[in-house]
Amino acid sequence: MDLTNEEIQRYSRHLLLPEFGVAGQQKLKRSSVLIVGAGGLGSPLALYLAAAGVGRLGIIDFDVVDRTNLARQIMHTSNDVDRLKVDSARDRIHALNPNVSLQTFSDRLTSVNAREVVRQFDVVADGTDNFPTRYLVNDTSVLEGVPNVYGSIFRFEGQVSVFGAGDGPCYRCLYPKPPPPELVPSCAEGGVLGVLPGIVGSIMALEVIKLLTGIGDTLVGRLLLVNTKGMQFESIGVKRNPQCLICGDAPSITELIDYEDFCGVASGSVSSTTQPIPEILPVDLKARMESGDTDFILVDVRKPNEYQIANLDGTLIPLHELNDRVGELDDYRDRDVILYCRSGVRSARAVEILQQHGFPSVYNLKGGMLAWTKDVDPRVPIY
Repeated sequence: MDLTNEEIQRYSRHLLLPEFGVAGQQKLKRSSVLIVGAGGLGSPLALYLAAAGVGRLGIIDFDVVDRTNLARQIMHTSNDVDRLKVDSARDRIHALNPNVSLQTFSDRLTSVNAREVVRQFDVVADGTDNFPTRYLVNDTSVLEGVPNVYGSIFRFEGQVSVFGAGDGPCYRCLYPKPPPPELVPSCAEGGVLGVLPGIVGSIMALEVIKLLTGIGDTLVGRLLLVNTKGMQFESIGVKRNPQCLICGDAPSITELIDYEDFCGVASGSVSSTTQPIPEILPVDLKARMESGDTDFILVDVRKPNEYQIANLDGTLIPLHELNDRVGELDDYRDRDVILYCRSGVRSARAVEILQQHGFPSVYNLKGGMLAWTKDVDPRVPIY
């Protein structure tokens, strides 16, 4: 593909690099990349790949822009709140570089559609924030022979690697099994420094460009660990596991599976048991509080810094301390114990813990503080 005069001017700083030159820019122009997720990692990924001149970008994301996204998801602006992220991304990318062909998918990536979507691209870049999708992207990458540029972030730390490329390892070689879902909170539960996805996403974009142009050494066979608190970067070796279930010498996974079930979050359930979690609606809790009912206790299982943002005057016992501090609730075994957190995920796990300790009447505040703000008191801040 020849470069137009406009493109020569636009990408002139690339063309001046002896290792890159016209040939490298032409490779980018005829290449295609699928970005899974248009959030914290997907934002710098998409923007830098579009700016660099990748010919065709695909972005898949079913979510809408939320105000809590704006501190880290730099693709979107305040005017994009409640818009589909792929629509916001389309406008921003076209404004940045109209030469880029953009294909958007406002769907969830699933075992049904993943192979058909991924095989249309030269590289897939995984900017997701949950384990089911990470394993789905990895397995699709291996089955379709499309390299997978992986990134993850949490609080102040990040990871980057390249999986499923050549004879290199895949994500399952590094993490054969997912952790229990209750032990790994999402960024929405655990927090993330806003600038971190910019750092990690930019490194991912660099790895994509190196894969497409053949310039430099990629992170195939290496896992880059980023620690922004100490400003430390460490690279550790990762080898392909001959016993890996999908990329090993005798793979047993030849088709995509149910990844939510594999990761222990089947049907969207946060429970590790088959029993339903007893719940109470925010409006019903409000009615009990206003009636003067004293036959219950509220327990907040969030972290102290979250409690300072907003709370319902509940007794603060963070989820990770609940097993050790359950004795503090012994005097309330003859009352209803109502547990709450930000969204209802952690408090559902807390209900299970108290049930295991023999508490007869335990309830989860359905939807947590988010639902309380929506259904009861809009003055309570959302975070």
